[in-house]
Amino acid sequence: MQATGIDFNPGLPWGVLATVAVVGISILLFALISHACGIWWRAVFLCAGYLVLINPTLIREQRQYLPDIAALVIDQTLSQRTNNRLELATTVAEQLRVRLQKERDLELRSIVVDESNAGEGTRLFEALQEVLSDVPPERVAGSIIITDGQVHDVPKNSANIAYAGPIHVLLTGNRGELDRRLVIEEMPSYAIVGDSVAIAVRVDDINAEGEVIPITLRADGKDVLRTTVEIGVTNEIQIVLDHEGLTAFELYIEPGPSELTLDNNRAVALINGIRDRLRVMLVSGEPGPGLRTLRNLLKADPAVDLVHFTILRPPNKQDLTPVSELSLIPFPSGELFSVNLQKFDLVIFDRYHRRGILPAPYLSNLVDYVLAGGAVLDIAGPSFASSLSLATTPLAAILPARPTGKVYETAYRPRLSDEGGRHPVTTSLHTAGKGEMIAGDPPWGRWFRLIEAEIVRGEVLMRGAEDSPLLVLDRIGAGRVAQLLSDQSWLWARGFEGGGPQQDLLRRLVHWLMKQPDLEEESLSADANQQRIHISRRSLAPIRGPVTIIGPDGKSEDVTLVDVGGGRATATISVPRSGLYQLKHGEQSAVAMVGVANPLEVSDMRATEILVEPIATATGGSVVWLEEKGVPQVRRVRGTGNTMGPGWIGLVVNQQYRVSGLFQAPLLPEFLLLLLLLGGALMAWRVEGR
Repeated sequence: MQATGIDFNPGLPWGVLATVAVVGISILLFALISHACGIWWRAVFLCAGYLVLINPTLIREQRQYLPDIAALVIDQTLSQRTNNRLELATTVAEQLRVRLQKERDLELRSIVVDESNAGEGTRLFEALQEVLSDVPPERVAGSIIITDGQVHDVPKNSANIAYAGPIHVLLTGNRGELDRRLVIEEMPSYAIVGDSVAIAVRVDDINAEGEVIPITLRADGKDVLRTTVEIGVTNEIQIVLDHEGLTAFELYIEPGPSELTLDNNRAVALINGIRDRLRVMLVSGEPGPGLRTLRNLLKADPAVDLVHFTILRPPNKQDLTPVSELSLIPFPSGELFSVNLQKFDLVIFDRYHRRGILPAPYLSNLVDYVLAGGAVLDIAGPSFASSLSLATTPLAAILPARPTGKVYETAYRPRLSDEGGRHPVTTSLHTAGKGEMIAGDPPWGRWFRLIEAEIVRGEVLMRGAEDSPLLVLDRIGAGRVAQLLSDQSWLWARGFEGGGPQQDLLRRLVHWLMKQPDLEEESLSADANQQRIHISRRSLAPIRGPVTIIGPDGKSEDVTLVDVGGGRATATISVPRSGLYQLKHGEQSAVAMVGVANPLEVSDMRATEILVEPIATATGGSVVWLEEKGVPQVRRVRGTGNTMGPGWIGLVVNQQYRVSGLFQAPLLPEFLLLLLLLGGALMAWRVEGR
């Protein structure tokens, strides 16, 4: 298509040309007022001269008109899969494609938004920006969005979406839909183990405001609480974390009389349990080379508050030293073992024996403390085999080993037992760099003392001279007890014969006593990464049978585990949808959260125009309920006209083009201008000469 126009290419700046024009007009006016002769010939001369200065040019363009761009965004997220919304959206999108493909000079670009970003909600305007990212705004005819109105990235300012032209929103679903849903308004991201924290929840149901309904709370797949909440009111539910690490609290309510989906009748609160500073009491029977190593290990841990006492002068010692000259303090046995015992998380006895410091009632308190959930570590010295042994006190009720009276004073190399090769406390002590068991004897140094003992209960993880037990762990009541039947672990710390993993051993031992989840010998854990769940089962016994996985939809599946050694069996499975998955294997259970805990996409499934209507109106578009008004007609309108009306939506005709050819020529031929200049000057001179 051709287009013709006139352009000016002046030889002087327009300011100078304007001055020249004013001067010329002034001369002509003066001559006219003065009734001078030849005024019209002078006007011809001046006009011809002015035309020479502004140089008018005739331009003929060869134009190639560019098609306008229309964007079509189709919402296929999870909320669209309610009732027949998805089918309606797909049908309407296909009808619009057929219609718009028949339009001349119009290019349709469509994009489908699925639930890949369900954690961030429905991001339709991000998709719209993506599909129009390489299109100049002046070529955009408009945008059509097919959705249920649950959009979570609607721009607050229409200026931020001006590039999209008029936005028309076609709504699926029905006005006034009803749905009961559970919302977590506030929850902590972490909490101290043992402390009570509150989760603020609200149940929304327009037709049941004020009613009281039951709500159930589950922790890691197990029911822990059933209470009631009032609909439409914020309710607080108190919970207590009983272990470190992540705990998945699942709350769910019963269905209401009108439901679009049951996915938002439950909500998940993921709370990380952390321990406050751990309080450890270390009681040393007598100074020894291993005491400093143990003390330094505990003091180096910033999460540990250590209270340490060493018995340097027992009450029965008679050396005639006046009490007033002693710098020692009395051992506060009553305060520690009667009044404040429950404030400690762990009590450690290092080479301690009966010395008249702790009466039998205090040791009985220690037994009750362990049965109620406390922990005791006994590092035995030679006195454990004597008549002053702790095994002759009430503490014998919880100790897993009984001394035989024999003490081995010979060189031996500690080694793992079969159970020790599978227990998380010790299994990594005897591994190579790649996690494989090292063949033959362990590479660490020797010890030279071992108290022989008989095992009453518990698991023997390490053995020493004559295959005698060296490290014994036991669970009793709600608490835990560990016994190390040698006081020479310090040789590893000193590097004797190459040393050994003394710090790792004691650190893992202490953390197992503190019930750290990673060191549980019987456990089932699951980690989710995108749509894959990695399962790990740990046990001291051979692991047999599959793991049962129950998905968010209630369907179950069995997964076979593969033994990887070290008391562990693993498996990895891909899952089709996001949500909370429950895993069971024997008496062990776990949960895995795939995706985000409470996705915006399912928080509210009701179709609505409230979110999208302001931006549609601000851009000159419209909102149409498809169930009520059907699919609107599409009209092409000029930029200054209305872009919407009853039963139709408009796409702008922009008429943008690209110049493919250009012809330029002077508007007046040069000889004609010369003729006018000379003729005008001569005729003016002749007239004035008369």
